Amino acid sequence: QLQASGGGLVQAGGSLRLSCAASGFTFDDYRIGWFRQAPGKEREGVSAIKSSDGSTYYADSVNNRFIISSDNAKNMVYLQMNSLKPEDTAIYYCALTTRTLDSTVLRGLRLWAVPGGYDYWGQGTLVTVSS
Repeated sequence: QLQASGGGLVQAGGSLRLSCAASGFTFDDYRIGWFRQAPGKEREGVSAIKSSDGSTYYADSVNNRFIISSDNAKNMVYLQMNSLKPEDTAIYYCALTTRTLDSTVLRGLRLWAVPGGYDYWGQGTLVTVSS
């Protein structure tokens, strides 16, 4: 089970930290991704982290503003979102997959950002950024 939390209303330029709690999993190697979906738009990959080597992946639109991290002991993944913009407004979801792929492939083909590559999804948390 995945539980996303931490969403809310924030002014442009502000920060939020999203949390994703994973429970009931005993996988050694997994990847957790953050996705978002704005009204009328497709779900898009925001960031991901790979448990085996700590590799991280970011969409160009959030690079240098968002930071993904994990606490494996607590089965938690975080998304620190800084310098938020109104276009960051969306429902944010965390998702998990155990499909092991090479980091070079994940990054080069942007497979980390493909929603279909994830098997388990949390319920989503709403982030609203006001201008």
